[in-house]
Amino acid sequence: MKITLHKVKLKKRFPLAISRGIRYDSENIFLRLEKDGYTAWGEAAPGSTEGVETAEEVRQILEKFISQGIEEESIYSLYDRAKAQKIPPCAYVALDTALWDYTAKKAGLPLYQVLGFSKPHTPTSVTIGINPPEVVKERVPLLLDGTTVKSLKIKLGSPEGLDVDKAMFEQVVESTQNYKVKLRVDANGGWDVPQAKYMMKWLADRKVDYIEQPLKEGQESELKHLYKNRPLPIYVDESCRFAENIPNFASHVDGVNMKLMKCGGITEALRIIATARAHGLKTMIGCMSESSVAIAAAAAISGGIDHVDLDSHYNLDPDPAEGVSLLDGVTISSDKPGHGAQLKKDFYA
Repeated sequence: MKITLHKVKLKKRFPLAISRGIRYDSENIFLRLEKDGYTAWGEAAPGSTEGVETAEEVRQILEKFISQGIEEESIYSLYDRAKAQKIPPCAYVALDTALWDYTAKKAGLPLYQVLGFSKPHTPTSVTIGINPPEVVKERVPLLLDGTTVKSLKIKLGSPEGLDVDKAMFEQVVESTQNYKVKLRVDANGGWDVPQAKYMMKWLADRKVDYIEQPLKEGQESELKHLYKNRPLPIYVDESCRFAENIPNFASHVDGVNMKLMKCGGITEALRIIATARAHGLKTMIGCMSESSVAIAAAAAISGGIDHVDLDSHYNLDPDPAEGVSLLDGVTISSDKPGHGAQLKKDFYA
């Protein structure tokens, strides 16, 4: 087995502003695994909230872990070893997804079939960050014109308060009148309990589908104050990193959002899906600052997910990877063996 790590800068079309700050261009690590004549790919997107801030740190972490030997263990035991060693999930994910890609390529099947899921079929949301109304007015057509996008996720929870949130949302409603798109809201933990109660009712009156992460990570015990008589379904994102988190809030939410960068890869995502289902919860899959490689890996399990937010690669200029497309609103990869995506040779040859 030969493993090579490539550092690539991802350039965004538009910076993404959320309640915790603004995300600009980033550097990701792409892992190329070569074995038995197959080449498999994984991707890691570092993030300060995910335990590692730079691509160089990711490289060092992966090199150290791989040097311990990985060929004699299963994908599951390797993941558990990495978790026991407290390897940041957003670093380990590159190896986990590459191993799954290799497994599917060796089997000669698309990864979604190896995992027992149907082909991706649920349309993805496309995200618009926190912006002044005048920016929203310009941005919405740029996001939606000439596409088959069917849902728009609006980031709220502005540090400047609810009036700013409401002004932005009202502009989104006005700007999307000529588009047939559903509206969803993600507060990224930007509200307290009274604000969340008020905004959930206000947003429900404006036909929003659901609210995501209304309260900060760490305030899961407060979700019970929102859950009873809730006007909107509640999903948690930052509050759900691993399957073991779910019992802590399962009785106070409607669903969970998993991200491969947050949980460490497909291995843990499968556990999250199973645990969520066992608690009667719905599921969502999202993304961070990722190219088509990580998006393709996530899309491989999206056939078993209720809501899909796999759109970060649409905000890249350019996407350094290939193998994913938008078909009738659905983020979908090819039916080639594996997850279907790879880093373009221009970015590593």
